[in-house]
Amino acid sequence: MTLKTKWQSRAKILRAAFLFLVLFGGILGSALILHPDTPLPDAWNPLKPLAVSDELTPLTGWKLSRTVRDPAACLVALNDAGRISANPAFFDSNDQCYISAPVEVQQIGSARMSGIETDCATALRLAMWEQHDLQALARTHLQTDVSAIRDIGSYNCRAMRTSRGATGRMSSHATASAIDIVGFRFGNGDSVSLLRDWDGAGQKSAFLKAARDSACKWFPVTLSPDYNTLHADHFHLQATGWGLCR
Repeated sequence: MTLKTKWQSRAKILRAAFLFLVLFGGILGSALILHPDTPLPDAWNPLKPLAVSDELTPLTGWKLSRTVRDPAACLVALNDAGRISANPAFFDSNDQCYISAPVEVQQIGSARMSGIETDCATALRLAMWEQHDLQALARTHLQTDVSAIRDIGSYNCRAMRTSRGATGRMSSHATASAIDIVGFRFGNGDSVSLLRDWDGAGQKSAFLKAARDSACKWFPVTLSPDYNTLHADHFHLQATGWGLCR
């Protein structure tokens, strides 16, 4: 047997072994996922629905994207997790201005809100941000918890505004696909506002900038005072769009 023949034979054996391992792993993985008494945690199980309180895993982003596209599943994720007080909101709508899955938000996790009307996808992304980043950042930078998120609205039937004026395109607020956040209150009685505290070298400024950076993980479009003067006093957190974090 020549050296070339030996290597070809060894390569065939290795390919067969690899295919066997893939097949065995697939069978074992399917059994773990499908068995009713599986030891696989829900957060790691692609067949289990998203839960806001689940630990973060490589599946979290995929589960969130799948959930926000399904209004019924989105409402279940909010209500079952107990992270939000949500009730259907009723309002006039038209072809350009509407909310696909309307909710009224009184509280996100441990943080009170104003009772705003928004879309379920926006509220769910907000809940993930509060649960997995916002509270921890407040404890790290300010040694307290976020007790309230101060907003200036979500649903607004209007055209998009730019630094050059209004455009012919409708704003993401026209479908409640965005929410504007102006500041936070804390359990120790203190507060921060973007207009007052964004600039500077103190911990309040550090908290706001870290909050902006972390929001980019949950919202495809996140705009802050660093973007332009139209956002000098608020975060624009948008559940639609493509990867803009400024």
